[in-house]
Amino acid sequence: MAVDPGYMEYVMEMLQPLGVVTSRSMFGGYGVFESGDMFALVSSDTLYFKADDSNRAAYENAGSTQFKPMPYWEVPAEVLDSEAEVKGWAQLSIEAAHAAPNKKRRTRKKS
Repeated sequence: MAVDPGYMEYVMEMLQPLGVVTSRSMFGGYGVFESGDMFALVSSDTLYFKADDSNRAAYENAGSTQFKPMPYWEVPAEVLDSEAEVKGWAQLSIEAAHAAPNKKRRTRKKS
């Protein structure tokens, strides 16, 4: 699940036109966030975007694989070849992330 630092830099440069996009290390990969919502992840030098009912079919039709059990799908290679395509697919993933219900964080009980 390791990510090459050069690949992560490339991903962040690609997503820069979307505004304030941040990343943080998570479980050997990276989560990518916009306004505090995770819309992408990078694992093993592969970029995955969040999908829901509004955009999942596009990934299925492109033959993408899901990062199971999470709702993230591999971004098709032909999409990565075009900045405009990446921006469009990423924007739909950001919308899916914003629309997803927020999970409440569990707090540990003090003993």
